[in-house]
Amino acid sequence: MSRIVVVSNRVPVPAGNSGHAGGLAVALLGLMQRRGGLWFGWSGAVTEETGPPAFSRRGAVGYATLDLTEAEHRGYYTGYSNGVLWPMLHSLPHLMAFRRQDLDTYRRVNQRFAHNLAPLLEQDDRIWVHDYHLFSLPGALRSQGVRNPTGFFLHVPFPAPDAAAVAPGIRSLVQDVLASDLLGFQTASDRDNFAATATEFAGAVRTGDHQLELGGRPIRLGVFPAEIAAREFAATAAAQSALEPARLLARSLQGQSLILGVDRLDPTKGLPERLEAFRRVIARRPARSATMLQIAAPSREDVLAYRRLRQEVDSAAGSINSEFGEPDWLPLRLLARPQTRDTVAGFMRLARVCLVTPIRDGMNLVAKEFIAAQDPSDPGVLVLSRFAGAAAQLSSALLVNPHDAEGMAEALTCALDMPRAERLERWLAAWEAIAGASPEGWGEDFLRALAPGDLAGLPAAGSA
Repeated sequence: MSRIVVVSNRVPVPAGNSGHAGGLAVALLGLMQRRGGLWFGWSGAVTEETGPPAFSRRGAVGYATLDLTEAEHRGYYTGYSNGVLWPMLHSLPHLMAFRRQDLDTYRRVNQRFAHNLAPLLEQDDRIWVHDYHLFSLPGALRSQGVRNPTGFFLHVPFPAPDAAAVAPGIRSLVQDVLASDLLGFQTASDRDNFAATATEFAGAVRTGDHQLELGGRPIRLGVFPAEIAAREFAATAAAQSALEPARLLARSLQGQSLILGVDRLDPTKGLPERLEAFRRVIARRPARSATMLQIAAPSREDVLAYRRLRQEVDSAAGSINSEFGEPDWLPLRLLARPQTRDTVAGFMRLARVCLVTPIRDGMNLVAKEFIAAQDPSDPGVLVLSRFAGAAAQLSSALLVNPHDAEGMAEALTCALDMPRAERLERWLAAWEAIAGASPEGWGEDFLRALAPGDLAGLPAAGSA
């Protein structure tokens, strides 16, 4: 069986017996442990000078990591990846901050990854490159003479050609990523947007739903929605609901309906718009009938747009609590620090409503986790942005436009007042959409499609 070589921006090298964080890392590690694999990428360290890869091993998985210099981190990671590509891919061009030297550094780091990875490859390896930080890597590997089957998966959305064009350098990056044999996306819309961009910018020809052709070479396209281990998460949520963090939260509610939000503090998550919708709801309902817990862990605090967002969210939360709060009660509880996944599972079990309202999102696994966490006899309601990838599978949620605060307020009111029979019907439809899937199944689907052969291994457009 061929070895899997995963390449990602960050490598989750395990520390001692602490295990792994879950999600993508667990899914990929499960595959790699069975097959034998190599995980290659940035160590997370910033050093004064570049050096060769550092190697470690745990079980059947080898880890090869490179450090970045301060200039590389500033240009490749903070500058171009998160200052240009991230806002462009999420259709937020006003947040872009472009410097030509950052694009040059981005390409050089991708080339350095390829230069250090190529000597480590074996003849029958299958290479799986992850996400927008490494758009240039497939082309850089080909320039190193690598001919192994190479797949690329984009975890975030891909916009229409006109929106993609606002990012300086995107044309060359599309050409680079087209050196892959298989390109995977979260939704059919993302796949089609990329295909349209490739035909307009790179001279590719679309020869079918699942294929492009460039210079006589076929490039396969697939839709692979990221999944969770729904049954495992359901068991975790049920167990956590009896433990202290969830019990303390439940006691503090005193019969109020809990509205829950769980996000990184990121401009793509629509937090200011969500808080405005909550403000409108709380203004119309009796005091103490509902309370909102918004977990918003800070991220990318070295990026100006993120620091400004923190100030905006703090200000909005303070305004809501000062306007509607009472001496012994606050309508909004804002936690700007991360909580463990298990603890959040217990909170989800308690929630009457979960607000997942990103401006744009590749998938958003929080939506799927909330569905899995519910008590099947008395489930809560998911209010979901129609611009999250998860909306394609969870169409029984209350779908909203995250730019429309009044529309979100109406949906939130509907969710709070929804009768049990309708909650059960909506939850069951969503549960059936995710219960049979798993993260490892997602990975296996991609790797089967990457194996040499025809297009039969590709999922149908929009399928789970």
